[in-house]
Amino acid sequence: MKSKTAVLLINLGTPDSPTVKDVRKYLFEFLNDPRVIDIPAFARFILVNLIIVPFRAPKSAKIYEELWTNNGLPDGIKGSPILYYGKSVQEKLQKALGENHEVHLAMRYKNPPIKDVLSYVYKKNHEKIIVIPLFPQYASATTGSVIDKVMKTISRWWVIPEVKFISQFYDNDGYINTVVEQASKYKLDEYDHVLFSYHGLPLRQVDKVYKDGTLCEEHNCESEINETNKFCYKATCYATTRLIAQKLNLPKEKYTVCFQSRLDKKWLEPFADKMIIEQAKEGAKKLLVFSPAFVADCLETLIEIGIEYQKLFEKHGGQKIQLVESLNDHPTWIETLKEMVLNN
Repeated sequence: MKSKTAVLLINLGTPDSPTVKDVRKYLFEFLNDPRVIDIPAFARFILVNLIIVPFRAPKSAKIYEELWTNNGLPDGIKGSPILYYGKSVQEKLQKALGENHEVHLAMRYKNPPIKDVLSYVYKKNHEKIIVIPLFPQYASATTGSVIDKVMKTISRWWVIPEVKFISQFYDNDGYINTVVEQASKYKLDEYDHVLFSYHGLPLRQVDKVYKDGTLCEEHNCESEINETNKFCYKATCYATTRLIAQKLNLPKEKYTVCFQSRLDKKWLEPFADKMIIEQAKEGAKKLLVFSPAFVADCLETLIEIGIEYQKLFEKHGGQKIQLVESLNDHPTWIETLKEMVLNN
């Protein structure tokens, strides 16, 4: 009898509910990850557990409550979009792959936890495990953290099967085509400008990619992918944008790459919120915004872009920000994941 291949789809995670208690648990696990806040352990403990989580949890709970309400899910469904679409993709990919594969969904933080999913996989005695961190562009705080957690868990097994990681897929044709198809419902010429907004990262984390001590700004990351910057988050974000723009026939002057969700000034620039204000002050009335770092709609897309940036845009004279939906459970995305699995 042929042994099944286990497929693990792993996303970042979500609180179990928008209550302060559950949001606190989520933030505690998330922010104590040394790949997320990469400072000495004692300093991180003080910063996260005594400063950030106690003060941020109540505020974040209100935002998650808004997400649970304005979540863009089918009528009558409330909850976390990232979990809803994760389960939907799992079910549809399982159907597409058939009985020779067993597809699982896990989250790096909270539920379903990687440890529990892998415990189940271990008991099934699979010959091969394919792990797909659901982040198109590699970053240590996302893909790196997922791979680290999976490797540490599997390393404790007595029998270790063949394990394959797909560390990034920003240049995968199917991924790009799905983004383009999601945008096809909008007429590009009706918008004054197009923004490609990616989740921000501290500059120090981006610079750590370069083992020779050089900085990201020395590697042409805004214009090309080369041997030294191929795992640089900034470089792959710009490369993603070029690929999408090419498919959409967008001229360079029509779009801008920017980075959202920053925590301080020493993060990747240009900052998305400042770009929103700048566009409004220059007279733009309608903006189309892509969020290609996210495969499923979440707090950063639906609330930060869809609601908070909309208010910011209106405050400075703009009228409408149109968010292009994430891949979610689009049929082309399911087919893309199927090909990823079968090709590996």
